[in-house]
Amino acid sequence: MNAARFTLSHLLQGLALVLAVVVLNFALVHSAPGDPVETIAGASGGMSEELKAQLRTQYGLDRPLPVQLGVYLGKVVRGDLGYSYFFNLPVSGLIAARLPATLLLVLSAVIAAFVIGTTLGVLASRKPNGLLSQAITVLAMVGFAAPVFWTGMMLVILFAAALPVFPISGMRAVDASGGGLAGAVDVAHHLVLPALTLALVYLAQYSRLSRASMLDVLGADYIRTARAKGLADRVVLYKHALRNAVLPVVTLLGLQFGNVLAGAILVETVFNWPGLGRLAFESVLRRDYPTILGVLLFSSIVVVVMNLLTDFCYRLIDPRIKTA
Repeated sequence: MNAARFTLSHLLQGLALVLAVVVLNFALVHSAPGDPVETIAGASGGMSEELKAQLRTQYGLDRPLPVQLGVYLGKVVRGDLGYSYFFNLPVSGLIAARLPATLLLVLSAVIAAFVIGTTLGVLASRKPNGLLSQAITVLAMVGFAAPVFWTGMMLVILFAAALPVFPISGMRAVDASGGGLAGAVDVAHHLVLPALTLALVYLAQYSRLSRASMLDVLGADYIRTARAKGLADRVVLYKHALRNAVLPVVTLLGLQFGNVLAGAILVETVFNWPGLGRLAFESVLRRDYPTILGVLLFSSIVVVVMNLLTDFCYRLIDPRIKTA
């Protein structure tokens, strides 16, 4: 019963938050400078005033902003995200087509950052003043300080000129044909640099946080009791200490998932990765309001769902929260 109430309350909070985000996104996008019709006219090489007025009427841009918002909310409730001004296709179809590439990039980066960052933090906590701990700390500081786009451009320069080992653009080779194992290997080969770029900054944060959390947990009384019982250091470290020390890292991962999606926009632009970030970047340049709003809505839903999953993971990892 407690789990049902917990889930229901969080779902209601998530729906309210998504609604607020939709309204805020709509107001911000429509208050930004630029006119979609003028952008379309410029891209087509010119357009008469009559045709411009016809397009504004067709897209509903001649209506007052509150009326446009009401119409848009009604469509969103029905699952209709509208049609793209530029691509002239359903926004939901565009998002569905680009979603697998973004999920592959983001999940690969998040998993790599979490696993490697937590492992480095645990290793650094074993001997806090040792050489390995200091080296990990320096690498974490460098990774955290470097902007995502700068890291991406440096990797492009490095692997385009000095070490041409990994592809620097796209998701598949130009001459790639079919799927199967060869296709998966080709995609994985193209994924290395974008995922590494996106993972580095979060890997640095997770390693620093897990190191600090492990040092705090290792000083707890129950850890000293476990060691006094004669348990192996490996058992104490990974079975008893890590389970509690990883809680702050899991929390940070869930809360930062929105930042990872935002970073994916820059990474996909640098590496020409055909995902939602690239779609959002192109839509902003073209003043494609429905596509921008659709991508923002989908991103906000993903963030809310990830926060909910983080709460569930918290309850699974720490039984005290479930009891409370």
